[in-house]
Amino acid sequence: MSRIVFGLMRLVHGLPLGLIAAIGNLVGAVMYWLVPERRRVTRINLEKCFPAMPPPARERLARAHFKAFCRSFIERSLVWWAPRERIGRLVRLEGAEHLATVAGRPVILLMPHFVALEVAIARVSMEVPTAGMYSRQKDPHFHRLLSQGRARWVVQMHSRQEGIRPALRAISAGLRYFYLPDMDFGPRGAVFIPFFGVPAATVTALSYIARKTGASVVPCVTRMLPGGAGYVVRLYPAWSGFPSGDDVADARRMVAFIEERVLEMPEQYFWLHKRFKTRPPGEPRFY
Repeated sequence: MSRIVFGLMRLVHGLPLGLIAAIGNLVGAVMYWLVPERRRVTRINLEKCFPAMPPPARERLARAHFKAFCRSFIERSLVWWAPRERIGRLVRLEGAEHLATVAGRPVILLMPHFVALEVAIARVSMEVPTAGMYSRQKDPHFHRLLSQGRARWVVQMHSRQEGIRPALRAISAGLRYFYLPDMDFGPRGAVFIPFFGVPAATVTALSYIARKTGASVVPCVTRMLPGGAGYVVRLYPAWSGFPSGDDVADARRMVAFIEERVLEMPEQYFWLHKRFKTRPPGEPRFY
């Protein structure tokens, strides 16, 4: 099945973006009913994070998210195979000046899990040399395509299983480093920070990496525009006073920033992920 999907992606990547978007939305509408486990996870996440939202509105948001996710996945074919010139035309980069080092400090690009983050990796890498971490995928064919797709753009890549030392070396070498902060990897190295009021296991590695390398933290968020209008990759000013010396306070600051961006485009956050898989001691499981 995965080979069929990736073959379809290869076939459609040369089509106009509006048509690819329509195909992605159609796939999302169908997958909402074909993948009951992820539909259930999405519904639970939205119910926990937006309890005051009327149930019909949460259901519409869940369906919109499936469309956004599947559309972004199909459009990932552009990142994997489209010419650089086309990426440059489709993706508007805002705040590129924040990629410059400040007083010689290296830069960590804080990139929360919005559905079009692969587009940001490609577009930013067209401006400056970059490095980043990836997670090994269960499907070997997908893992190979993901690795090859990112290798088109970034100078260095390493797996999460290799630990943090490759990241420290890449940042110290002056590469802009993509850091994805908001997935549940278990309790190790994490603190429980409320995410929309729900305690979520949140790693504190960002503070550690910034402290060890002296790097500035520059948030980076990608918005997928309707139809064939393309994307906007927005870089925010480097955070002042970070790290603060208090890793928990730093994690709260990071989560607060992510919450603000989620409220701007809630359908494009990665709700399919089991963000609340790890629970504080004594709390029941959500999923």
